[in-house]
Amino acid sequence: MFWFLLIAMVVVVAAVTLAVVGGGESEVLPDAAPERLVDPLPVMRPVARADIEALRLPVAARGYRMADVDDVLGRLAAELAERDARIAELESALAGRQATAVGPPELFDKPRPQSSSQAQAEPGVDEERER
Repeated sequence: MFWFLLIAMVVVVAAVTLAVVGGGESEVLPDAAPERLVDPLPVMRPVARADIEALRLPVAARGYRMADVDDVLGRLAAELAERDARIAELESALAGRQATAVGPPELFDKPRPQSSSQAQAEPGVDEERER
């Protein structure tokens, strides 16, 4: 009786194993396509805030896919470096223009209020201003 139960149990385990594995058929399930970045950063224009907010990196078995994260961080670093260089260029151009402004210095000075002695010495000046 013991041998009969042992053989029956082996047959049942073998049948279940064959059913789960596929019965020896050569059909192989296709590999799942790896999750990729659906909407990457735009190539033809600078990256905007909305692009970053809409960006969703695909998740892998142990976190994010390193290649996608490296691509995004590299692109953002390049954009920031380009913008920093442009800002520095514009600031230096503005400083250069302010330093080499053309015109007499009195145009850039603040108007000074006249003292009462100057106003009495030049009476025609106040009359012209009132007109």
